[in-house]
This record gives sequence, structure tokens and C-alpha cells, in this order.
Amino acid sequence: MLTRHLLKQASTCRHFLLNSKTSSAFLTKSILFSSSSSSPESQSPTTTFVDDKVNDQYPTGTSISIDRSTLYNPPEHSHEPTSDSELVKHLKGIIKFRGGPISVAEYMEEVLTNPKFGFYISRDVFGAEGDFITSPEVSQMFGEMVGVWAMCLWEQMGRPKQVNLVELGPGRGTLMADLLRGASKFKSFTESLHVHMVECSPMLQKLQHHNLKCFDEDDNSDGVEKRTISMLAGTPVSWHALLEQVPSGLPSIIIAHEFYDALPVHQFQRASRGWCEKMVDVSEDSMFRFVLSPQPTPAALYLMKRCKWAAPEEMEKLGQIEVCPKAMDLTRTIADRISFDGGGALIIDYGLNGVVSDSLQAIRKHKFVNILDNPGSADLSAYVDFASIRHSAEEVSADISVHGPMTQSQFLGALGINFRVEALLQNCTDEQADSLRTGYWRLVGEGEAPFWEGPDEQVPIGMGTRYLAMAIVNKKQGVPVPFQ
Repeated sequence: MLTRHLLKQASTCRHFLLNSKTSSAFLTKSILFSSSSSSPESQSPTTTFVDDKVNDQYPTGTSISIDRSTLYNPPEHSHEPTSDSELVKHLKGIIKFRGGPISVAEYMEEVLTNPKFGFYISRDVFGAEGDFITSPEVSQMFGEMVGVWAMCLWEQMGRPKQVNLVELGPGRGTLMADLLRGASKFKSFTESLHVHMVECSPMLQKLQHHNLKCFDEDDNSDGVEKRTISMLAGTPVSWHALLEQVPSGLPSIIIAHEFYDALPVHQFQRASRGWCEKMVDVSEDSMFRFVLSPQPTPAALYLMKRCKWAAPEEMEKLGQIEVCPKAMDLTRTIADRISFDGGGALIIDYGLNGVVSDSLQAIRKHKFVNILDNPGSADLSAYVDFASIRHSAEEVSADISVHGPMTQSQFLGALGINFRVEALLQNCTDEQADSLRTGYWRLVGEGEAPFWEGPDEQVPIGMGTRYLAMAIVNKKQGVPVPFQ
């Protein structure tokens, strides 16, 4: 069944490639048909008012009433050790200092990227031993296909001699490693590149440095900054905490794979008084809980913008809505850079091409858990609003165009992943072949793999239709592959 599926998809891909530019097709085929493979608060106690009176049975006594409401009533001190983590203490401290709840977005941002205790900061969360698996960790073919897209865009840009190749949130660096390894034979392309990894985690930066096989040049020249070079393709590599730190002035190819889904979202709920922002507070039993803001919040400005972009009938049926100001702002930054310097951006993530209602989720060790349970021990992510990305980009400049989204399956298939898996299957062991088939299905399939004969709990689940791909490019370069 898989063979027939591959042949059918391959036929579709051949038709696409034959109608593409000759140079782009040449680049694609050179990678696809290579048989080489790589390893993959507590609230303060309520003050009590005590009324001490002499009992009525003693009429000769004096009745005394003492008001203790202004006296300090300290909480009982416990010598028992607290079980709260440092991040939980930090979050409760913020809520107590503010004198009220914080937004879901602030909660999410602290949980994921707090400089000391954030989920992404101090650990490797990717892969089978981590909390979740991303497409590059599934198969080398994903990074190779993204490399094909980047090279085709470079061709459409007129083969510039200098290009910034930027990846946002590179994880372990697996995608970039597979991209560079697959493109290494195209010297004119790789020699034009300066790789920029936008990563805020020091631990992940070190891991990326290792996986890209980087070394630091020994240059004792005064005033000359030492360069870091990836031995995979001889390209210089730099690290930055923010996209704004990447030098401008050169055309850029920007890759954002599973980056937007980790950007903090604000959640709003429809109530009798209108849209109210959902907040995170601390209950009387010192547990986190959701509450609704009693008054408008700053994020309501972004909610108004998002509602303006949506059709009235789309909004009428919703009881909840998520908006991501940081995604809107990031998209504007990307579009502004592309409109001035040229180039393009590829965004691949799971999401919807419309308003997102209530998608925020927590994953720990590959299982869904409560969002407020032990913050910092699970990944938080939300569906990406691709329609919002489109509107945000198009508002920046008339010099950019937005294409897609299309499903990940359509995107990878049009770039030739079917040819690539066929080529790899020609020169591999039986164990490698099983791994390739499983990886292929997870990238382009839908639902459970029909060919799986192993344990039910390990059946590969296809991500091909859950993930969407979108491109933002400078109009001068035309429509990017494969969005024609």
C-alpha cells in the first residue's frame, strides 16, 4: 500500500517539477536522488473581629467590647518544607506584588522562557527522550526539503553573493544541520550564506553548535572578531537572542518552523458584559486558577484588530478567542525586513487559517497535562492563526506578498519528498527502511499509518494535514516554489 501511495505521489511531484524552472529542478533532483543518509499565593488570613463580653450570668460585671481589626494578625508559620518549585514561587510572587491576576500570555511566557527557570532555557526538550518530537527529529528528509525551498528561493532572488539564512527557534539545530548537509554540494549557494540562529537558551545554543559541527576560527588579528564556522558546508554561523539583532542590509531567507506556536497568547471569553480576558490567579488554597478580568486590558487592542479582520459570522459563533500580539509584531518585523532587503520567510506550524478559539495546551513526556499543573515542567503551545499572520504582513508594505497556507503534506510532496524517500530506500538496511517509512508517514500522512504492524501504542501518526506552510516574500522575486 505504501509503495502504491509513493508512486502516486511521485507522479504528482514529477508533473510539478517538469513545470518548474530548469535550474530549480536541477537543484531539487541533485539532492533528492542522492542515496546518502544521515543519522538522524496564598491570601492573607482574614482579620477577625473579636467581641469579648462578660457572661450575662454575672450582672455585676462590666461588659467590654474590644475591636481588634487594626491589630496585625500574622499568618501561622509552618516549619514544613514547601513543595513549590522556584518558578511557582516566582509566579505567585508576581501575582502577589501586582495585587491581582496576570494574563495567560504572561504566565505562558514566564513558564517557557524565564531566564532562570523557563522550560526551554535549561533542558533539551526535543526528541524521543524529551517532551515532544518535531518534524526535523522525525526524518532528515524534512530539513532537506526545506533546503530545496531555500535554494529555489535563492535562485529566484538572482543568486545573490551574500545572504542571511536565519532560523527562529532552531531547537537542537537538526533542521539546519540537514539543510546544510544536503546543500553542501552546491558551493555557490552555501558560499553565499551566513547562518544566523535566533535562540535564547544557552544550553540549546551549545547543542546547536555541536550538531552543526562548528569550530571557532583561530584568528589573532587585532580588531577582527573570531568567526564560528560549520564544517557541514563551510558556512559562518552566529547566534542571537532576537531577530532584531540579526544584521540587516542583506537579503534574508528566514525559516520559522514550530516557532510561532510557542509565542504567548492572550485568551478572551465572551461574557454578559462582552469579551473579557482570561487571567491566572492564586486561589485560597494556594493553587493556580483561571479568572476573568473585571475591566478591559491592554491586549483588548489586539483583540479589536483581530475581530476587524474576521467576518461577523465567524465571530458570532465563538465563545472564546485567542490572539497573539507577539506573532503579529514578529510578522511585521519579518515583512519589514523582506520589503527593504529582499528575500523571504517560510513559516511551518500547526494551526488554522482563521480565528483560533481555545487551543492552548500543555505537553509533558509526550502526554497532555493540565496547563496550570506544575508550571515549568511541561511545554505550552497554541495553534497558530495563519490568517492573522497574513493580515499582519500585508499591512506592512505593498512590496511583499503572502502565499498559502498549504498543508505540510502538499508542501513536502511538491518539493519532491517522494523522490527522496525512493532514493534512500534503494541503499539502506531493513531497519533503516522501516525508519524511513515511519518518518515519511509522520511527515506527510494523515492519521494512523495503515502499514504499521507493531504495538498499537507506537503506531505512527501522520502530521501532514495538521501542519500548514506559508511563505512571505518580496514581490520582485515572483511566486515562491511550490506556491505557484
